Parts: sequence; structure tokens; C-alpha cells
Amino acid sequence: MYVGALTLDVLLGDVHSLKQKRSLVRPILSELRRKFSVAVSEVGDQDLYRRAKIGVAVVAPSAAHTRDQMDSCECFVADRPELELLSARQRLFNEEEEDDG
Repeated sequence: MYVGALTLDVLLGDVHSLKQKRSLVRPILSELRRKFSVAVSEVGDQDLYRRAKIGVAVVAPSAAHTRDQMDSCECFVADRPELELLSARQRLFNEEEEDDG
């Protein structure tokens, strides 16, 4: 079993309030969940109205499948015209890396 963690730092376009930010970010989160069957949440920069940090978690049987899912999620967000993807960080964990306690 492999677990992938993807963190996306995005700059939102013409947004002037937290309410407008939510109206842009929530549909993206919902679409990521629906389209890629991943767990996703806004994980940072909640108090900034033009920035968002999105966290995506992927669980898959192989490292290749996990990476493919994270790459697909990253491309999906990068292709959105209403925002700019500033950075993306991928991390991969497997069950051999368990903590001892």
C-alpha cells in the first residue's frame, strides 16, 4: 500500500473577499474528489483571500499508480483558468516506513 500526499499552493485570480475565495475553491475540491476519488481539503492560507493551499491524499496499491493520481490532480488544478499554480509538492509513503510507536 502506498500513500501519496500532494500539496498545491495556488494564487487565485480576481478575488476580493473570503466569500469569493470559497466560491472558487470549493468547486475545485469537489471536482478533485469526484473525478479522482481522492481525499482533498484546503489546508492552509485560509485567512488570505487570494491564496489557497490545497492538500490531496491518495491511497493506491502501487507507487506508480499513486504518482499518476497525484500528477493528474496537479495537472487538473494547473489547467484551471481562474487560478495560477505557484508550487506543488509530492510525497510518497509506503507501509515499510511505519513508525515503531
